[in-house]
Amino acid sequence: MAADSEPESEVFEITDFTTASEWERFISKVEEVLNDWKLIGNSLGKPLEKGIFTSGTWEEKSDEISFADFKFSITHHYLVQDSTDKEGKDEILEDVIPQSMQDLLCMNNDFPPRAHCLVRWYGLREFVVIAPAANHDAVLSESKCNLLLSSVSIALGNTGCQVPLFVQIHHKWRRMYVGECQGHGVRTDFEMVHLRKVPNQYTHLSGLLDIFKSKIGCPLTPLPPVSIAIRFTYVLQDWQQYFWPQQPPDIDALVGGEVGGLEFGKLPFGACEDPISELHLATTWPHLTEGIIVDNDVYSDLDPIQAPHWSVRVRKAENPQCLLGDFVTEFFKICRRKESTDEILGRSTFEEEGREIADITHALSKLTEPAPVPIHKLSVSNMVHTAKKKIRKHRGVEESPLNNDVLNMILLNLYNQFKSAPSDSLTYKLALCLCMINFYHGGLKGVAHLWQEFVLEMRFRWENNFLIPGLASGPPDLRCCLLHQKLQMLNCCIERKKARDEGRKTNTSDMHPGDAGKAGDQLGPDSLKDMDKEKGEVGKSWDSWSDSEEEFFECLSDTEELKGNGQESAKKGGPKEMTSLKPEGRLYQHGKLTLLHNGEPLYIPVTQEPAPMTEDLLEEQSEVLAKLGTSAEGAHLRARMQSACLLSDMESFKAANPGCFLEDFVRWYSPRDYIEEEVIDEKGNMVLKGELSARMKIPSNMWVEAWETAKPIPARRQRRLFDDTREAEKVLHYLAVQKPADLARHLLPCVIHAAVLKVKEEENLENISSVKKIIKQIITHSSKVLHFPNPEDKKLEEIIHQITNVEAIIARARSLKAKFGTEKCEQEEEKEDLERFVSCLLEQPEVLVTGAGRGHAGKIIHKLFVNAQRLTESSDEAAAMAPPEEELKRMGSPEERRQNSVSDFPPPAGRELILRTTVPRPAPYSRALPQRMYSVLTKEDFRLAGAFSSDTSFF
Repeated sequence: MAADSEPESEVFEITDFTTASEWERFISKVEEVLNDWKLIGNSLGKPLEKGIFTSGTWEEKSDEISFADFKFSITHHYLVQDSTDKEGKDEILEDVIPQSMQDLLCMNNDFPPRAHCLVRWYGLREFVVIAPAANHDAVLSESKCNLLLSSVSIALGNTGCQVPLFVQIHHKWRRMYVGECQGHGVRTDFEMVHLRKVPNQYTHLSGLLDIFKSKIGCPLTPLPPVSIAIRFTYVLQDWQQYFWPQQPPDIDALVGGEVGGLEFGKLPFGACEDPISELHLATTWPHLTEGIIVDNDVYSDLDPIQAPHWSVRVRKAENPQCLLGDFVTEFFKICRRKESTDEILGRSTFEEEGREIADITHALSKLTEPAPVPIHKLSVSNMVHTAKKKIRKHRGVEESPLNNDVLNMILLNLYNQFKSAPSDSLTYKLALCLCMINFYHGGLKGVAHLWQEFVLEMRFRWENNFLIPGLASGPPDLRCCLLHQKLQMLNCCIERKKARDEGRKTNTSDMHPGDAGKAGDQLGPDSLKDMDKEKGEVGKSWDSWSDSEEEFFECLSDTEELKGNGQESAKKGGPKEMTSLKPEGRLYQHGKLTLLHNGEPLYIPVTQEPAPMTEDLLEEQSEVLAKLGTSAEGAHLRARMQSACLLSDMESFKAANPGCFLEDFVRWYSPRDYIEEEVIDEKGNMVLKGELSARMKIPSNMWVEAWETAKPIPARRQRRLFDDTREAEKVLHYLAVQKPADLARHLLPCVIHAAVLKVKEEENLENISSVKKIIKQIITHSSKVLHFPNPEDKKLEEIIHQITNVEAIIARARSLKAKFGTEKCEQEEEKEDLERFVSCLLEQPEVLVTGAGRGHAGKIIHKLFVNAQRLTESSDEAAAMAPPEEELKRMGSPEERRQNSVSDFPPPAGRELILRTTVPRPAPYSRALPQRMYSVLTKEDFRLAGAFSSDTSFF
């Protein structure tokens, strides 16, 4: 039994050959993808229009497949076309060859300027590529290449797909593809040769024709004619006398109101180098046949001047250095710096006492005088000298970031230019000024230095009641950046303080001993003592004012009693008790309204203006109000906080209209809340009867509560709603603690705004349609990004990059106009044609030259090449030694002159040929099918891409 069990155990070692191998799984995956993409059957499209490969839309779909553990990407590239009538498409068209085979012979889209390499080589509108998924992976061995090609062939046969399928082999930089296309009884093999060194016999047409014919192996004699398309590309790199017209900035020029060689307040513009590096001229012979022309190693009929088609493309310099882009980019870099102003300049750099501070304020006050002050008379130099001494203590013998001349010029220009350009804001000019300082004078240290001077000037203006020029009057504009709002807030403070101080001086100067009674009648009882108190406050410095929120204009105790009496009488509603109070703070009499209870005219009072707010203060206030919660007590407290202005106006109204009631106030302050109706009285007369609205009658109404609380106090003796002293100090402190990075973030919107305006101004001179669209996109993008505080750095960089791109496009347009001499054209028609040609060169990948070498643009291009060639010849010593022979050549026979014209151009940088024919393969009785071979020859590259069709039914 033991012996019998041994052979039985060997039975279970059977190999199951029905299990799918990795190769079969790979083929199955390819078939699955082709089915998913519905690439089965023969779908014929309409004939290709001329230029559709460039103007049309190309799309692609990708998927991932794997052969064992090696991953491939499979991609379907196709030209989007309008769907044709689908009726009858389900019928199998056995006699029709696949669409891709028909496209091999189409001549409408030879040498497309912008397309996939397989489109250029084979003229295909649709194809599928299988390539290694990872960039570093490659199919190098011949056996693997054949295995993949076999897989492709089997998948195409199984699915009936008629779309060409390519496999990428070797390293990706070589762009080597092999592929196959199958139809009903036909097949096309796509093959390729790629060499570094060109065999001599294939450098001309005759040698390429030989290899094409030998590859076809057609048994017919004579061979059907071969259609030929040829393109030679010539490169112009030396523009000779057509120098780049951009003038470099003169950094040392500091005369005539210029800073850094630029007019103050204007940003620079233009590329520092020629943004057009090369011009490529493509001369094309689209329809030639074998035997018409001769092109071999001895002689060639291919004269570029005689080519029927010329097309031009320009090669743009990659990322040319542009002045405006650099300006904005360098300023943006400040946003990422962490240092404070003190750390940059040295701590306490500008702290001085006594006489030295007096010198600073005296110097800066002279800068703001109406008449221009000569620079040599300013004492800013004393201040700078003092600052230098302080800086040296911290930084050795280094000089201050800005020297005297530059600092004087900046400050003088900054403050004097306001009068010549009142529409420009201070913030805008400050942004441009700091931008120039950062780029030309001192960099980050220069920015910190100038900012210190600016803050000193703001404090000087606050202390001496000098308004800041160049800012719109009124409350802060919340549409502007926060720094601009802060400066407007400071201006509001200065304006309030100035008006208050001038009012005190006027009252003091107008007050004579004999006029005391009259003043008492006008201003109210016991106000003389108030004015006596205020006399001592005139001219006091900012630090003598109280920072307390409980700041009042004090009154005498008997006045307080009168207020109390007025309040009680107001509550009782008895006008008789109010006769002891005299009206105060009247602005003017209302036109029609009278007081309801005593018939006296209603006077509009002098009221306090509401406190201006910047966006950060509004945010703080909203946070405080939100923290009060939703409870009844919180809501009541919130309402009281928000009704401070209402209470002030009620007190002013009571002071101006003794004996008034809430109804009188509502009629003036909120007419909608006083409802009047016509009623008939006891005597039968029609009279108007009014009452408060429903919302005013709600119990514990805030208006009623405020009215009962309000005392008859004129606005001038009320507690200030807006404490200008405290707010001004807050603004000045805010400015002083700003780091250069914070400052740059505040001002960056202004700089971007200025850059966009500059680009728009320059574009108007050139009138480039594509640039107009880009500028609109920049404005839309910028408005979204800069609308919110603290935008992301990445988004800001995108905006700056877009501005730089537009600047480069405009610079390219100017470069091309200078090279083609559009301004020198005397005939208007030729000038318009040239400008249109230049515009097309900027917007299109390749532009057809009207009239080829005989047209106006063609002649200019020819002249450019001739001048470049002459320059090359003149640099050659041998050519320079034989000018008489050159003259004889030029005076030779017409044939010699024609041959010499070829030397007007350098050797072609690229030679492209397309050979086509239709022949039966592989047997004489096989079906006649399209054959095509593309060849490109450059200095270090030679490629043959062949598509050879054969009959698989009759062979």
